[in-house]
Amino acid sequence: MPTDTDPVIVAARRSPLAVRGRGLARVDAGTLGAVVVAAAVADAGAPSIADVILGNCTGPGGNLGRIAALAAGLGFAVPGGTVDRQCGSGLAAIMDAAHATRADGRTRVAGGVESASTAPARVQGGVPYARAPFAPAGFADPDMLRAADDLAAHDGLSRARQDAYAQRSHARATTARANGRFDAEIMPVAGVHRDEGIGAPAAALARLAPLVDGGTVTAATSTRIGDGAAAVVVARAGSAPGLAIRATAVVGCDPALPGIGAAPAIEAALAQAGRSLADIAAIELVEAFAAQSIAVLSRLGLPDDDSRVCADGGALALGHPWGASGAVAVVRLFSRLVRAGASAGTLGLAAASVGGGLGVAAVFEVVR
Repeated sequence: MPTDTDPVIVAARRSPLAVRGRGLARVDAGTLGAVVVAAAVADAGAPSIADVILGNCTGPGGNLGRIAALAAGLGFAVPGGTVDRQCGSGLAAIMDAAHATRADGRTRVAGGVESASTAPARVQGGVPYARAPFAPAGFADPDMLRAADDLAAHDGLSRARQDAYAQRSHARATTARANGRFDAEIMPVAGVHRDEGIGAPAAALARLAPLVDGGTVTAATSTRIGDGAAAVVVARAGSAPGLAIRATAVVGCDPALPGIGAAPAIEAALAQAGRSLADIAAIELVEAFAAQSIAVLSRLGLPDDDSRVCADGGALALGHPWGASGAVAVVRLFSRLVRAGASAGTLGLAAASVGGGLGVAAVFEVVR
């Protein structure tokens, strides 16, 4: 149950989300991380920082949390750490920071960063490969595209239903951007001021061929791989205004159907918070695929077009910088609730399904 020891997110910033190979193609992960860490710390009034914890999936290694802390000018005494829970990494890093701050009351920065454009090529035994295994030998280990298409078939999700979901995400994001709802959260980087992937005409969606032979998932119902970073400042309990971190959950699920992982994670976080979905005003779900998002919502008993879910568009429109996306979801909640003036006690939820069969979720509450 919520207590007065729950830490509070008091600042939240992100970079623009760029399509791989485009606007942020020459900006390395450490630099991306440093920009948003510095911006979040400045927004919080430049407090003393105990640690910087960043999520990341594809490298380059070298402890990006520490690299970003130094590059952001936080000083030699501020350490840093890096978390890998694949595309749940950014949210997992925020959860780790919350647990540490709950224990000692010290302020931390947490978030995620991914530069798919500059990630190093991987070679094993002289042979290039696209990714490391999500599961060991003897277990199902589909890549996320195959897993999404398998999930669509498993749940009987039509191509038309997936197209409609993706189109709705783009439409919501287009409206949000036109109304300036991203402006306060975005820190420009390398001359890039806004998200690059927004906009997908319905007619274009209908013409795209499936990415898997005989399947239903297309390029439009799959998020664009991208570059980006997001960071939040996690302060001691009692800090305000901000988002108190009321409950967190990390769960496992069948690695053959990793796309469903967010559903049991959400259920676990809500149970820990003593709340139900009916209590939640804003939900940010990492939309890696339309099929994955629909499957999660269906398991939770929610309609595809629930107005609380990614109300300003999700990753299908904004882009999916893997290790950063979970943190981007929290920055979006901060804007939707804290920046938008939601009353104290308003609840939000962020969640992601993760390759290898994981789910991460957290419940937040507005404090004033």
